[in-house]
Amino acid sequence: MPITQDARPSKARILTASLVGTAVEFYDFYIYATAASLVFGPLFFPDVSPTAQLLSAYATFGLAFLARPLGAWLFGHFGDRIGRKSTLVASLLLMGVSTTLIAFLPTYNDIGWLAALLLCILRFCQGIGLGGEWGGAALLAVENAPPHMRARFGMFPQFGAPVGFIAANGLFLILGLTLDQEQFVSWGWRIPFLASAILVVLGLWVRLKLTETPEFKAALAEARPPKVPIVELVRNHLPETIAGMFAAVACFATFYLATAFALGYGTKTLGFSKEHFLTLQLGAILFMAIGIGLSGWWSDLTSPRAVLSWGCVGTVITGLLLAPMLSSGNAAVIFAWLSLALLMMGFVYGPLGAFLPSLFPPRVRYTGASMTFNIAGILGAAPVPLVAQYLAEHGGLAYVGYYLSVAALVSLTALRFVERVFHR
Repeated sequence: MPITQDARPSKARILTASLVGTAVEFYDFYIYATAASLVFGPLFFPDVSPTAQLLSAYATFGLAFLARPLGAWLFGHFGDRIGRKSTLVASLLLMGVSTTLIAFLPTYNDIGWLAALLLCILRFCQGIGLGGEWGGAALLAVENAPPHMRARFGMFPQFGAPVGFIAANGLFLILGLTLDQEQFVSWGWRIPFLASAILVVLGLWVRLKLTETPEFKAALAEARPPKVPIVELVRNHLPETIAGMFAAVACFATFYLATAFALGYGTKTLGFSKEHFLTLQLGAILFMAIGIGLSGWWSDLTSPRAVLSWGCVGTVITGLLLAPMLSSGNAAVIFAWLSLALLMMGFVYGPLGAFLPSLFPPRVRYTGASMTFNIAGILGAAPVPLVAQYLAEHGGLAYVGYYLSVAALVSLTALRFVERVFHR
C-alpha cells in the first residue's frame, strides 16, 4: 500500500536522522583517534619505546578503515536490495555496540597481547558498522530532497562531523580538566566510549520512525533490485567508482592531519597540554561547520563538483602552510592553521553528500556511494597518522604538508576526470 503524504516523516526528522548517524560515526572515530594519540600506546602495547607504542596505537586506528569497504559491501548489498531504513538501523547498532565494548577492555598489564587483539577485533567491527553508515545517511537526505536543494539536504549528514568532533573533543577536554593524569589513564579514558551508547539510543529512536525514500521505492517499482549490487556496480559503473574514490581522498587527509596528527604533534613535540590543544581544536572545528554550510549553498547554485574542486585548490595551499604555521609554537598561529585546514575540510567534504550519490543510479546507489567513500578513507585517512608521524620524525614537518597538498591534487585530478567524462 502506498504511503500517504501524512504518513511520511517530516523533513526535520529525515534530516535529523541523517545527521545523528554521522555524528555518532565521527564521535566514535574521533574518541578512538584521541585515545590512540593520548593513552592507547602504553595501555595496550609493551613498553618498547614511546614512539613504538604510539605507532602501534596509530596502526590500530587505521584498521577500521580496512574494514570499512567490507561494511560498505555488506550494508550496501542490503541497502540496495531491501531498503535504506533497516540497513541504517543495523549499521548504527553494530557501530555503537563495538565502540561501547571498548570501554570494558582489559589492558596489556592485565592480559598481555590479548588486550591488543581484543582492541583490534572491536576496532574492526566498528569499521564494518561505519562502512554502511555514511552512504545510507547521505541517501536518506538526498533521496528525500527537492531537486533544487539536493546539496543543501546532502550537507546535513556532513554536519555530523563537527557535531561528533565537538562532542568527543569537548568530553575529553572536560575529563582533562576534572581528572588528574593518573585518573585519566586508569579509567577516565573509558567514559567517552561508554557515552557512545547514549548517542546510539538517540539515533535508533529517530531512525526507527522513518520510511523508505521516494527514489528507492520508485526504483523498486521500475525493476527488481539487483541480485548482487556489487557485481552490477563493478560491471557497469567502475569508472565512476574509481573517480569517486579519489575525489574524496582530500577530505580524509585534511581531517585526520588537522585532528589526530596535530593533537599528537602538539602535545608530544610542541609541549602543549592536551587541554590547551583540545581547546584550540574545539574553536577551529567551528570553521569546518561554516565551510560545510557555505559549500551546500554554493553547490546548489553551481554544482557539488565545482565546489569540491575549489576546495581542493585551497587545500593545496593549506598543505604548504602547515610546516611554518604548525611548527611556530605560537598558539594563535597554530589556531589560524587549524581553522584554515578545517574550513577547507568543509569545502572538500560538505558537497560529497550530494556528489557521490549523483554518480550512481538508485538501484546500486547505496553500494556505490558507500564503496567510494570508504575506500577513499583507506587511501586518504588510514595511513595519515602513521605516515605523518614518520615524515615528521625523518623528513621534517614540511613533508607532512606536502603529503596533504598531494592528496588534494589527487582529488582535483579525479574531479576533472568526472567533469570531462561524465559531465557532472
